[in-house]
Amino acid sequence: MTTGRRLALVILVSAYFPLASAQAPAKSTLVLAQLMHDLGQVKTARGKFVERKHLAMLNTPLESSGTLLYAAPGRLEKHMLSPRQESLILDGDTLVIDNKETGQRRSFSLHEHPVAWGFVESIRSTLAGDLATLKRFYEVDLEGDAAAWRLRLKPTEPRMRQAASEIRIGGSGTWVNLIEILEAGGDRSVTVITREAS
Repeated sequence: MTTGRRLALVILVSAYFPLASAQAPAKSTLVLAQLMHDLGQVKTARGKFVERKHLAMLNTPLESSGTLLYAAPGRLEKHMLSPRQESLILDGDTLVIDNKETGQRRSFSLHEHPVAWGFVESIRSTLAGDLATLKRFYEVDLEGDAAAWRLRLKPTEPRMRQAASEIRIGGSGTWVNLIEILEAGGDRSVTVITREAS
């Protein structure tokens, strides 16, 4: 699997997240260990997402939308409804991509694709409050407070750094509401997540 394809898969999965402020980041009043503990208490979360991919070659971003589901400790589901119907289901080590329009279904093990695995863990390990796994792949910095926090994840693996320079995950309390992936080539994707009405 090529690096571009791996990144595309992860960006699709990354369906789980306001952009970086020009001002200096506020000193964190939230302790990273406390945030991870609090996130780890969440057993399920459902939301709606809107993802915008900003590509240098296009004047307007590509937009997709759909629903998301997280079930502790390691299941993520992304169901894209627009512009096409496609589901990505991550359960443990296995990622399944199911294109509803073509009927094509593919499955592969993350352990066989380390770059994709690293990207997936930026989201899954954050949602699970698994700081040890997060630090396996990233340098982790926390900004803000409990009401508005942001993790800045810088890849430590050379192959991952070739694909992305930084991943930013933001939230409020135990709700993750923003994921921004800054690609090494300058493109970026921004995913905003809102709670699904119960």
